[in-house]
Amino acid sequence: MKIAVITNSRIPSLTANSIQAMKVCQALVQTGHDVRIFAPREAKPVPNEELARHYGLRIVPSLEWLPSIRQLKRFDFLFHAQRAAERYDADLIYTWLPQSAVVALWRGYPAVVEMHADVSGRMGAWWLRRFWKARGQKRMTVTTRALKKALERSAGFGFEEDAVVVAPNGVELERYENFPDPPTARRRLMLKNRLTIGFTGHIYPGRGADLLFELARQMPGVNFLWVGGTPELVSYWQKRLETVGVKNVIMTGFVEHERIPLYQAAADVLLMPYGRSIAASSGQDIAEVINPMKMFEYMASGRAIVSADLPVIREVLHERSAVFCEPGNVGAWKSAIESLLLDEKRRVKLGTQARRDVERYTWEERARKIMNGLK
Repeated sequence: MKIAVITNSRIPSLTANSIQAMKVCQALVQTGHDVRIFAPREAKPVPNEELARHYGLRIVPSLEWLPSIRQLKRFDFLFHAQRAAERYDADLIYTWLPQSAVVALWRGYPAVVEMHADVSGRMGAWWLRRFWKARGQKRMTVTTRALKKALERSAGFGFEEDAVVVAPNGVELERYENFPDPPTARRRLMLKNRLTIGFTGHIYPGRGADLLFELARQMPGVNFLWVGGTPELVSYWQKRLETVGVKNVIMTGFVEHERIPLYQAAADVLLMPYGRSIAASSGQDIAEVINPMKMFEYMASGRAIVSADLPVIREVLHERSAVFCEPGNVGAWKSAIESLLLDEKRRVKLGTQARRDVERYTWEERARKIMNGLK
């Protein structure tokens, strides 16, 4: 099929939704579709080679940047994108924007809308209802069962089962082949070769920065490797660490996505220290419905995972593939980590099970599942 992908993510950017969109598009190409991405023109276009490095892509889909005025909340972009999709002679519109999916259906195009969070406000709920009431071939994907329930609450009615696909995020398993052991990875990264606790990702509120800080302060004999974060937040936490004399934390700031697996390989234990409230880049609380890409990367790495015990995380992880801790309970996290560091056999067992489980969560399998039956 010729698929017009309409995303409001700024490309390139450091946000998870930007990375996810590019992984989805690559998978659609890998499964045999002709794809063109339409994104807001908010920065100078960059060459494909740079996009490939930034996002860790093997295939960079065709990309067209279109006008977008922030003051208009990108409504102008929606119509620019729809017109561009029609010029492209698309067979189907694939988008993360309910508004875009509705416009596509109104124009007679089949539409797939990906939802990663609940809609916000009255207008969000209005567009969601318009999507379900619009005629035409349509499909909604959600990353978790919890999100489906949340969206049904917002819409005020239950969705038909065959119209919604629960499609968790994925991982490129080939990036985790011939994976080095922790000492080898640390040597390649020129890190001290001692037990290491790893974290990769952004540090918005609810992502566990305070917990990481406190764990590092209370566990001076262990290295902490913190990969990601904006320059401003990295600077803030570095100053806080210096103020209390903590010297066992390495903060890298942004790392190109293609290099993330090596940093994950350097860890003996990987953390998902979410709080009971988690802010998305938009500011919305997504703790009820979160489906982090890092979870699937951690699983693919074969490392032991310690995760905040949120119900939605247990849609993927379980007691044989991860250790769960009460969000924010520093004592519980410290005890769980110390126990794992003293028990290599248990670490390997947890990591092996997680690696086995993640084999069904590839981006390509996800794309096939979403597109199955659409024509």
